[in-house]
Amino acid sequence: MVQQRKNLNFSELEQWLNERRVTEIECLVPDLTGVARGKILPREKFTEDRGMRLPEAIVAIGVTGEFPQEGPYYDVITPTDRDMHLRPDPSTVRLVPWASDPTAQVIHDCFDRDGRLIPYAPRTVLRRVCELYEAEGWQAVVAPELEFYLVERATDPNMPLRPPKGRSGRAETSRQAYSIDAVNEFDPLFEDIYDYCEKMELNVDTLIHEVGAGQMEINFFHDEPLQLADEVFFFKRTIRETALRHEMYATFMAKPMAHEPGSAMHVHQSVVDRRTRRNIFSNEDGTPSREFYWYIGGLQRYIPAAMALFAPYVNSYRRLVRATAAPINIQWAFDNRTVGIRSPVATPAARRVENRVIGADANPYVALAATLACGWLGIKKRIEPTPECRGDAYLGDYTLPRSLGEALSLLRAEKDLHEVLGEPFITVYTEIKEVEYAEFMKVISPWEREHLLLHV
Repeated sequence: MVQQRKNLNFSELEQWLNERRVTEIECLVPDLTGVARGKILPREKFTEDRGMRLPEAIVAIGVTGEFPQEGPYYDVITPTDRDMHLRPDPSTVRLVPWASDPTAQVIHDCFDRDGRLIPYAPRTVLRRVCELYEAEGWQAVVAPELEFYLVERATDPNMPLRPPKGRSGRAETSRQAYSIDAVNEFDPLFEDIYDYCEKMELNVDTLIHEVGAGQMEINFFHDEPLQLADEVFFFKRTIRETALRHEMYATFMAKPMAHEPGSAMHVHQSVVDRRTRRNIFSNEDGTPSREFYWYIGGLQRYIPAAMALFAPYVNSYRRLVRATAAPINIQWAFDNRTVGIRSPVATPAARRVENRVIGADANPYVALAATLACGWLGIKKRIEPTPECRGDAYLGDYTLPRSLGEALSLLRAEKDLHEVLGEPFITVYTEIKEVEYAEFMKVISPWEREHLLLHV
């Protein structure tokens, strides 16, 4: 059904809605943070010629909801706050399984009044990168692995987060990696999650318990990047809603608890020839191809500059520390989880590269666009990778940015990524992140009060 829905037109979308007796439509637009913006319409108001609009800055909001007061941001976005024109993508229609009345959700693309895609909208950026692959006769293929934590409800932001209580009435106090029993502690929650995912026709594959207390991971089947980004976007909404219904929170923060590992969104990626359907990462004899190595070379060359896209918040950099199942550098290897760029054991047809740097807090559209851009540049520029890491990459030096401020400086300086992702997007994104970073720097942490108040 998911495959059949890819080429729906609006009349077929209306038939889909009518068959399910939908009475309400959530018209969604993913913003720069991955938050769902938009409007809710009665079914009868959802028509092809309606011309729904939103202010153009709505997709260019940071996590604090603040905007720059001046500067390059307004070279891209007009100070007059003019409208974007929204068009539904019929292929994205899904039921809202937790709604009391039959409700559908549809993701929309953003256009200006002349019919051009808004260049800084996350879906536009991903489309732009996918079109570069299409121009070469290629199809990018991705498969995200998304980690998240279940935590107790926490209404006071000054209090540390804690794992929730399971069916036994007890919270986890130790690491339970891959434990079936630990997952079963939350059976009622996961039964609802799988039920909702089935009703939404999301291509989720496996569920595992990760290393942290209350940390889980969902894997997605491989597919085209835009479809997978849409599915991750929907899945995050689904997990949060389901957790709330079970009196807990689900969080995709990169590092929600100080003494637990962080959460990643590992992305497996490969490239196939659109005509022959051959994986271009493998030669005819099954050995790794030049394109495979160039792709890795591109990731190594550009990941540091793309870190503000993979690790978008000040909290993101707390995850990237030694020996905590997160990389600290851009070394690569076969079947080695200490590196930032890993190639799992696979058949030649399934040969792929795993980017382990991306955090679970990253916008899926932006993260997929950025990692595919790095690899595309590597192939086009024939960038050779460093020698394979044969040991523990944690024994090497840090080569990734250590803070959001450093990452933003690297992104602003890397013109190759500007060209691939679009200058308007880079401008809007970096300006918004500077506002967030400045807001964070106004906060005095408990650590500062504890160690500096009477000792400096």
